[in-house]
Amino acid sequence: MRKNTLKIATAVCLLAAPLTACGGTSSAADAKVVTVYSADGLKGENGDGWYDRVFKDFEKETGIKVKYVEGGSGEMVQRAVREKGNPQADVLVTLPPFIQQADSKGLLQTYAPQGADQVGTEDKATDGTWTSVVNNYFGFIYNTKELKQAPTTWEQLLDGQYKNKLQYSTPGVAGDGTAVLVKAMHDFGGKDAALAYLKKLQANNVGPSASTGKLAPKVDKGELLAANGDVQMNFAQSRTMPHLGIWFPARQGGKPTTFALPYAAGLVSHAPHDANGRKLLDFMLGRQAQQQVSEIGGGFSVRQDVKADDANAMDLKKLMEGVEVFTPDWNDIDKNLTTYVEAWKQATGS
Repeated sequence: MRKNTLKIATAVCLLAAPLTACGGTSSAADAKVVTVYSADGLKGENGDGWYDRVFKDFEKETGIKVKYVEGGSGEMVQRAVREKGNPQADVLVTLPPFIQQADSKGLLQTYAPQGADQVGTEDKATDGTWTSVVNNYFGFIYNTKELKQAPTTWEQLLDGQYKNKLQYSTPGVAGDGTAVLVKAMHDFGGKDAALAYLKKLQANNVGPSASTGKLAPKVDKGELLAANGDVQMNFAQSRTMPHLGIWFPARQGGKPTTFALPYAAGLVSHAPHDANGRKLLDFMLGRQAQQQVSEIGGGFSVRQDVKADDANAMDLKKLMEGVEVFTPDWNDIDKNLTTYVEAWKQATGS
C-alpha cells in the first residue's frame, strides 16, 4: 500500500510542476538552497568575480545558499538534458546558441525576472524562457610580453610563429568555441570559406579544449601566443594575468568584428527549488547587481536604465571603439548547429 501511495504522490507532483516546486518531499522543496549550472567566466579565479559578490550578497539577504556547478555552455546543457527526468539545477546560465538550444529542448520554463522590462528585446527570449544577465562580446586574447604588437587579422594566425602556440575551445562544447565558428562564417562570407580557413589553421592549433577559461592562464604564461575568449571573462582575468591582451580578428584589409555573446539565464523546468531560482534571477537582474557588472565582473550591464561610469566601464568602452558589431542569426545557428559542428570536425579532423 505504501508503494502505491508513493507512486500516486510522485505522479501528482509531476503533473503539478511547474506550478509547484516538487522535490520529492516538502523539506526538499522548502530547502534554503538554489543550484546554478553555468558557463565559466563570471566566477573569479580568486573569489573576486561577479558571481562571487552576487552570490554572497544574495545569501546574506535571503539566507538561501547557492550551489554552483561550472562547465562549458554545451556541457551544462547536456548535463541538464541527462537530468531532465529528475532535474538537479534550478537556474541555467549559458552563452548563445546554447540557451536557445536549452529552450528548444524544453529545459526552461517561462519566467520574466523583475527588471526584465529594462532588457532589450534582442537580449531575452520572446517566450520569456530566458533573459540575459550580463552582456558580453566575443574576442581573442594574445600574450602582450611575447608579442609586442597585437595580431589584427585571421590570416596572421596562419604564420609559422603560431605553430603549437595557438588554441581555441571546441565548437559545440564551449560557447566561445562555437563563437569562433560563428565569427569565421560571418567574416569569411559563409560556411565553406570559413571551414577552408579553419582547416588551414589546424596546422597551428594545439588541439581541443572543453573550457575557454582554461586558455587564458596558458596565454598569460606564454605557453600559447593566442587563443579565443570573450571580453568579460578576459578583462576580469587580466587583473591577475598581466600579459593578457584582448583583440578582435579582421579579414585582411577589413575591419575588426565581434558580436554580442551574453550570459543568458533561465529557470529550469520542474526545478527542485523553483521559488529560490526565481529569487536568484530577480537578484541578478536587480539594479545593485547590474551596477556591479563592469566594476566587479568586467562585463556590460544588460539593463538599459543602468549607466555604469566606473573605471572598468570606461576602459571597456574604449576597447570596443572601432569594432564592428554584427548580429548572428541565432535561430539558424540553433537549428543547424549540429550540422555546422560536424562539418567543422570533418574539415579539421577533430
